[in-house]
Amino acid sequence: MSIWKRIGNLFAKDEPPLREKSMLQLAPGDICEVSLVTYEVTGRVSNFGRNAALLTLRDGTAIAYLHIEQREELRYALYKAIDGRLDSLSEVPATMELDDIVYYLEEEYEGHVSAAGQTPFMNAGDQHVWQYQSDEGHLLRIEWQNGRFMLYEGEKIIPGDVRVIRGA
Repeated sequence: MSIWKRIGNLFAKDEPPLREKSMLQLAPGDICEVSLVTYEVTGRVSNFGRNAALLTLRDGTAIAYLHIEQREELRYALYKAIDGRLDSLSEVPATMELDDIVYYLEEEYEGHVSAAGQTPFMNAGDQHVWQYQSDEGHLLRIEWQNGRFMLYEGEKIIPGDVRVIRGA
């Protein structure tokens, strides 16, 4: 090693440590833990207007969806896709009953989303979302994009039950 290189190394700044990804920054290939279950993130749908993301998670053959939204604090909800059908975008009701559980419309919004990896909607575009909640705290989520509906049932997750294991 030359003398000039040694002198240069003495004055060189150390590289800053890599910042760990937050849950809202996870992307396909990352690993996270939700309620003591380890998942690989295989897809991500981002709604930047709401500072929210819906992550597609895979644990072996099981697929789950983690909705993350930054408001006053990070909010999490874990969903599983369910079979169901709606005929028209204009006919989504304010109250729905599924398996003897009554869900009430809590929030309805639309926005432009981007998609990466394996997601129910493979293209970016405008997406319409209805979020319901039952009196018992069960969640129902309906998404519509490009003429296609997706329905999910889930539950809220407390922030302590969610953590990043490895960010790619």
